[in-house]
Amino acid sequence: QVQLVESGGGLVQAGDSLRLSCAASVSTYIVAWFRQAQGKEREFVAAISWPSGRTTYYADSVKGRFTISRDNAKNTVYLQMNSLKPEDTAVYYCAATSQTNVRVTNQYRYWGQGTQVTVSS
Repeated sequence: QVQLVESGGGLVQAGDSLRLSCAASVSTYIVAWFRQAQGKEREFVAAISWPSGRTTYYADSVKGRFTISRDNAKNTVYLQMNSLKPEDTAVYYCAATSQTNVRVTNQYRYWGQGTQVTVSS
């Protein structure tokens, strides 16, 4: 059983930055961030390979603004979010998988409880 715990969400203004953290009970998985805005489906944000973290994946909507990274010594994956926009407002979830289709929600077996990010204009 893999446990994931997100932290770092909050209320910020447009243009601000936030860093989300995902603490995992193990580090031997691909980890991704998804988000779900109110009334919308959960969508892929970013993912990072294991163990090196050299391969990263991003949704087009966040490319160039968000950066995913991992620290295996701490079993933690980070999502640095810069130049935040109101449309980034959502609950952000981290998830872990051993599968390779990293952009697909149903490929992820393990999920955290989510952390709210609200960006005001």
